[in-house]
Formats: sequence, C-alpha cells, structure tokens
Amino acid sequence: MAKALLGYVGGSDPRLLAEMRRLQQRVQDLESELVRIQAENDTLAAAASHDALLESIDVPQAEPALT
Repeated sequence: MAKALLGYVGGSDPRLLAEMRRLQQRVQDLESELVRIQAENDTLAAAASHDALLESIDVPQAEPALT
C-alpha cells in the first residue's frame, strides 16, 4: 500500500534521487552560510558597540600631554 502511495514502480527514480541529493546539499550550503553570516554579524555588532562606547566618553577639552 505504501509503495503504491509513493508511486513505487519497480525501483527508485534516479532523477528523483539526484534531485533529493542536490537539495540536501543546497540545504547544507545554506546552513553553513547562515552560520558564517551570523558570526560576521556578531563581530560587526561587537565592533559597533565598542565604537559607540568610545563616542559616549565626553571629553570637553583635550588634556595636555606630559613632556
């Protein structure tokens, strides 16, 4: 019964198997790209918060340098 529901006629269709492998590889590629982009985003967010911290320091006038 299950074979009839899946359209089983004597074996798996090689085109279907190839398409499924291609799609699985595409999903893996997208997942790895997502991890890379999330790491890059975290790095950029940390750099942006560091820059914002430096800009929040209020120095009304430059301090004299020690000579």
